[in-house]
Amino acid sequence: MSDKKELVKTEKEMVEKSRPIPTVAPVVDIYENDDEILLHADMPGVEKDKITVNVDNGTLTITGVRELETKGAASWEEFGDVEYRRTFSVPQTIDVEKVNAELKDGVLRLHLPKSEAAKPRQIEIKAG
Repeated sequence: MSDKKELVKTEKEMVEKSRPIPTVAPVVDIYENDDEILLHADMPGVEKDKITVNVDNGTLTITGVRELETKGAASWEEFGDVEYRRTFSVPQTIDVEKVNAELKDGVLRLHLPKSEAAKPRQIEIKAG
């Protein structure tokens, strides 16, 4: 019976401890003009291939994962791995085929162009 207790104890010691990656909302600025909606999302340390942008049925979702390579035992850690995730409602008038994204200096810039039908236009008044 003592062998059984030792086996259970060994299995508990072998369990690898892993921390879940925290999910946080990136800080954003949103601008709108006649032609587009421009969104800037602060995502420091995230590589381009770790970012996804999805526009579907009036919902914009941006996600990005920052994974830091560490060496040695951490004695103090405030800036670790993180998943950035943010969801927005966007008008159906966004031209999804022309959405453009760029990443520079840790800032994701999304250009969400408006469709031609959604752009404001001047109506000419005819004299009668």
